[in-house]
Amino acid sequence: MGRKKGYPDRETAKKLLDEAVEINPGAWGKHSEYAALCAEKIAGACGLDFEKAYVLGLLHDIGRKFLVRDLGHIYYGYKYMLSLGYSDVARVCLTHSFPNQSLDIYIGKIDIPEGEADEVKSALSTIVFDDYDRLIQLCDALAGAEGVLDIEERMADVKRRYGNYPEAQRKQNLALKAYFERKAGVQSIYDLLKNL
Repeated sequence: MGRKKGYPDRETAKKLLDEAVEINPGAWGKHSEYAALCAEKIAGACGLDFEKAYVLGLLHDIGRKFLVRDLGHIYYGYKYMLSLGYSDVARVCLTHSFPNQSLDIYIGKIDIPEGEADEVKSALSTIVFDDYDRLIQLCDALAGAEGVLDIEERMADVKRRYGNYPEAQRKQNLALKAYFERKAGVQSIYDLLKNL
């Protein structure tokens, strides 16, 4: 059933994440759980499918199972989810790190072979972002391993860790936050997330 709708049920998604974290332990597992909770809350307030949003948030970083940290986690997560028949999850594995839809301003290392990086670039260029892509991009920028973070603090943390945070990406993340605040009818997205 999950393969037909493009994503697994919550229980299957949790098993997939748990297996992946067992193979490659790290803070990314908790980050994924918080991204899922953020996605569920925001989706519910915006009239989106909160179950789908939760699962997409939970599995957006599933490529970290393959012990690759930067562009590799995007590519291998995308390929892994396609191999399981979860096309919607594969899509957010690909789109979650590219709010500007451009590999040219990617923050991390290009740590996969050139042919695979070209495949990412090509696949990314054919996608028309929908609200689930945008939602997971936002939640990725809000979720830390310890809980929900101020988006500016999270971007500053990424800049400290990677040495770079492109201004175009910073502006797009803030635009995503404003977009979902309008869609949810709230002054601040943090009003929805304060009890996570």
